[in-house]
Amino acid sequence: MGLKGKLISSVEVKCGGHLFHDILHAKTHHISNISPSKVKSFEIHEGETVDVGSIVQWTYNDDGKDKTCKQVIEAIDHETKTITWKVIGGDLLELYDSFTIISSCDHLWTTWTFLYEKKTEDTPEPLVFLAYVFHVTKEIENHLL
Repeated sequence: MGLKGKLISSVEVKCGGHLFHDILHAKTHHISNISPSKVKSFEIHEGETVDVGSIVQWTYNDDGKDKTCKQVIEAIDHETKTITWKVIGGDLLELYDSFTIISSCDHLWTTWTFLYEKKTEDTPEPLVFLAYVFHVTKEIENHLL
């Protein structure tokens, strides 16, 4: 019971949502330069750009530990500045049977939505990962300002 979850949180980005979406969509490879203490690398495994069907992998540092997250891009909507990333491999799947991340950007806000299914009832909500994502979001914002 209660193994499926949805976590939605928004953070203000003074640089503007369109610029933030541009980094996530077209300049994703720059994030490891923008936030080197948190994002070690970003690679495209299938496809040539971040586009629907592309398979990408992040190597990141969370709480002093190097981790990976392999994802397939399920959807991109440039009008609403939304990208849906479905996790298909890596450390998150040690705790969750499924995990999808949706980033959406509007004028001054970036919203992160996590859809997940925990492996057990004892699995924590992904609040630590949310804090990590917010940290990277703020580093991208500072870079863009």
